[in-house]
Amino acid sequence: MTTTAVPKRLTWAVGLLEPAPTDRLLEIGCGRGVAVSLLLDRLTTGTVTAVDRSATAVAAARRRHHEAVADGRAVFHLLSLADADFPAGSFDRILAVNVNLFWTGPADAEPTALRRWLTPHGLLCLCWEAPGGRRAEEIAERVGRAVGEHGFETTVVRDGVLVAVLGVLPGEGRAGQP
Repeated sequence: MTTTAVPKRLTWAVGLLEPAPTDRLLEIGCGRGVAVSLLLDRLTTGTVTAVDRSATAVAAARRRHHEAVADGRAVFHLLSLADADFPAGSFDRILAVNVNLFWTGPADAEPTALRRWLTPHGLLCLCWEAPGGRRAEEIAERVGRAVGEHGFETTVVRDGVLVAVLGVLPGEGRAGQP
């Protein structure tokens, strides 16, 4: 069996997310489940819920993680973020990598939902590998503004062509930190 190298953007994003072993995680745009593998490696009793709007990708992710699905550590949903409806406070951390809706259009309903789904002290981590190494500043500005307009305190992190906007709710701090 051949293995494919994990893209740097995914290892970088999961590192920024810093999931605790017991966290309940949401990945938006999970694709074939590569980042879910990295997330599951960091969990003991925690869980990963993943959504993607591609039936092919979700089927591949379910196959890749059939054991984690069987034991309840991973759940994959075929749906778009706009169609997702999770209960308030469902997740300790939320991750999205290269999900362009946050910077290519008016993202309003999505940050509102993400805020509702996060627990107090939860962390929102939105990451991109800037296309062709360009537009990182534009992505950071647009996403930071959209997330900030929904009550998150934002921090922008850069590593070459990689850009992330981290969001926490004011006064609540980042999970795992005083």
